[in-house]
This record gives sequence, C-alpha cells and structure tokens, in this order.
Amino acid sequence: MKKIGIFFIGSALAVSSCTKDLTSLNRNPKAAEEVPSYTLFSNAQLNFANNHASPSVFTNLWRLIAQQWAQTTYNTESNYDLGTNNLPQAWWHNMYRDVLKNLEESRKLIPNDVSDAEVRKNQIAIVEIMQVLTYHYIVSAFGNIPYTDALKLDNVQPAYDDAAGVYANLLARLNTAINNLNTSAASFGSADLLYKGDVAKWKKFANSFKIKMGMMMADYDANAAKAAVEQGAAGAFTSNSDNAMFKFLSTTPNTNPVWVNLVQSGRNDFVPASTLVNKMNSLSDPRLPLYFTKDASNNYSGGVIGENNTYANYSHFAPAITVPDYPTWFMDYAEVEFLLAEAVERGFNVSGTAAEHYDKAITASILFWGGSQADANTYLANAAVKYSSATGTYKQKIGTQKWIALFERGFDAWTEFRRLDYPALVAPPTALTPFPTRYTYPVSEQNLNRKSYNAASAAIGGDRVDVKLWFDKF
Repeated sequence: MKKIGIFFIGSALAVSSCTKDLTSLNRNPKAAEEVPSYTLFSNAQLNFANNHASPSVFTNLWRLIAQQWAQTTYNTESNYDLGTNNLPQAWWHNMYRDVLKNLEESRKLIPNDVSDAEVRKNQIAIVEIMQVLTYHYIVSAFGNIPYTDALKLDNVQPAYDDAAGVYANLLARLNTAINNLNTSAASFGSADLLYKGDVAKWKKFANSFKIKMGMMMADYDANAAKAAVEQGAAGAFTSNSDNAMFKFLSTTPNTNPVWVNLVQSGRNDFVPASTLVNKMNSLSDPRLPLYFTKDASNNYSGGVIGENNTYANYSHFAPAITVPDYPTWFMDYAEVEFLLAEAVERGFNVSGTAAEHYDKAITASILFWGGSQADANTYLANAAVKYSSATGTYKQKIGTQKWIALFERGFDAWTEFRRLDYPALVAPPTALTPFPTRYTYPVSEQNLNRKSYNAASAAIGGDRVDVKLWFDKF
C-alpha cells in the first residue's frame, strides 16, 4: 500500500511540475483555433443546401406537405404530424445555428481576413444576400421570429419581431447588398459553392430574389411589391445558365441528401404522390419520364397522401434525381418568369405579356429537366395548358404550372400554394391537423423562451398550423 501511495504522489508531482497551466489540458491540439471567414461561409452554404434538399422526416417535410411525394411504411408526416420528430425545432435550429450563425461569424471575420477593399465589400454583400435568403425561409415558415435580438450569444431569450416588419427590413438589406456588389472585383472564389465567386451571377441572383420578395408582399403592401419587382426585373435571370445551382459531390459526406435517404439508406420510404402524378398525366406533361419511372403496369402512378403505400405498386423517382452528386438549387429562371407573369397580371410595369412570361417559364422548366423545345411547344399547345384557354384565373393557371415546375423544391411549392391557393391541395381525411399554412414554434422556444414565445403566439393568432401568415391574405 505504501508503494502505491508513493506512486500516486509521485505522479501528481510530476504532472504539477510539468504543467503550469492546467487549463491547457482541455485543449485539443488537432482542433483549429482560428477559422478563416471563407470556410464559415462555405459551411453555411452547405448547411442551407442540405436543409432544403433533405427528404429526411427528421429535417423537413416540405415535399409531403406540397403533395409531391408520398410515404410508404410510415405515414405520420403525410398526415401532418409535426410533433413526433419535432420537425419545427429541427428546421429552426438548422437555419439559425448552422446557417445564420456561420454567416454572421464569417461577416465579422472578413474585415481582418481580406485586405482588398473591393473584394471585402463583395464578400460582405454576398454574406448579406445569403442571410436575407435564410431569414426569408424562417419568417415564411413561422411568422413572427427573433430577428433584432437574434444571433446574440449574451441574449438567450430574444424577443420576436413582427414578420411583416422583418420582411421589409430584409428587402432593404437586399437592396443595399445589390448596390454594394462590384462586378469588376473578385469575391470568395472557389469557397463560394454556388457561383464560384462570380459577382455578376450573384447580382442576377439577388435581383431575381428581389422579385420573389416583392411578390411575397403583393397582397399586403402592393406599392412596395411593385417597386421591388420593377427594380429587380431589369437585372434578373434571363436563362437557365443563371440558375443558382448547388452541386453536391459524388463522395460522402457531401452527397445529395436525396441519394442518402433513398439509395444509401437502403430504404424504400417514399414514392411520388398521386396528387402530382395524376395532374401531370392529365396534361400529358413531357416531364413525367424526367421526374419518375414507370410502374409495373408501364404507367406513371403515385401513392395516396396520408396512406401507407406499397412501394412496388407505384412509380419511383427518376434515376437522375437519386445519384450522389445530383444538385439542388436555390432559385431558377423558370421561377423568375412565373413571377413576372403574375406581376403583369397585377399591373406592375414589367415588359412582356403574362402569356409570354408563362410560356417562357414552362419552356425553361422543361429544358432544365432535359426535355426539348419541341416537347415544350407541344405542351404549350395543349388547350388545358395554353394560357388563353387553360381553366381558371391567372392564379390558378400560374399556380398549377408553377407547382409542377417546383418539383424537388418542396418549401417553395408549399409557399406558392399558400400565396396563390392553387392547385387545390387539401388535407387527407386521416390528417391530424388542418392543412398546414405555417410551422408551429419549436418546443425549445416554449421551454426556454416562454415569455417571448407567448407574445409571438398571441400576436399571430395562436401557435397553430392553420394560422395564415402575413403574406397569405386571400
């Protein structure tokens, strides 16, 4: 026993004599102590892309809400069960923590990391555009959100800001960022995973997104919407070559989450939804073989929303969509043209007719997915598709075709349905809630930020999925 005691005493003396600063024992010698600003920017872009592309029921369910995908073995999310997997909290934390916080820290470090004044200015402007983009998806999911007090580590109970006020401020920030971009100077180079540092393309993207933000405001502030759309139209996307494409890699861990969930997992949890497939069948849509495979009966078919669908009985997703390096995209030319078609119908001063923009939008979508100009011409000649003869108001015509074109962009398809009310999506009879028009606030906010949560819930009319948000007036 004495020998053991002496050994421990000796060991302790040896440690104390060799280590003057015991806190250094907590340091990981392999961990980076200084992080370059550009790596934080790249990481934010990757996290944003993953959040939007993922079909995981632990991350988002936009494709299911928009009724473009259906489920097989499990159907709780198709029945609007947001609580079991705490989906609102996952989306909230992913966007605030993994995207916005990385962007904010990148912005703080850029002044010290970048010596060239014009490059520095471009980088800060592009970070700002990404922040505006990210906040757009948070505020249009939840309504009132932490904004003024957000991202401050010393304030763990931030107040919530009015959603319409947040959106107006975001538009002002976007305007400033656009004005600060210098297309003659460089930016992030290869660290920019979207446009490889091409400032001219970022400027087009920002102007295109400005149109989108303007149309989001159209039903509650028509004057601000008109100004934004008219200003953005002159510098927006003009072809598919401008699309904001995020390209995943063919090797893990940076592969497309669709491949991860549909192929690598070895699971068969999803099939196309009958809501989408049936509509495309009725229109003889040339994108059917580009979106889906044929079923065992050599037809295109989809599973029923809210039901347990047998995987083998239906069409599946086209092989091109499920490869590891298949990209996701933040915005495309087709969306811009649909927005401009709507702008014409609302009386905004943009060039062209609604029918011309509508035709360009559909053509751009078909070409983007691998169809031909001949395919587009034939489709547009269909009386059920042609702008002058298709059924319904401009909202029905544009809303239906835009929903088809927004395949694989579930959040945006859901938002456009909320704005335009077409196509007529309804909750399945087995749904646990009414059709969702918003996400409920995270459980973490209810538990840790109760006062602010209660105030925000009361301000929007209750923390329910069927509360309509500020942009969803009609």
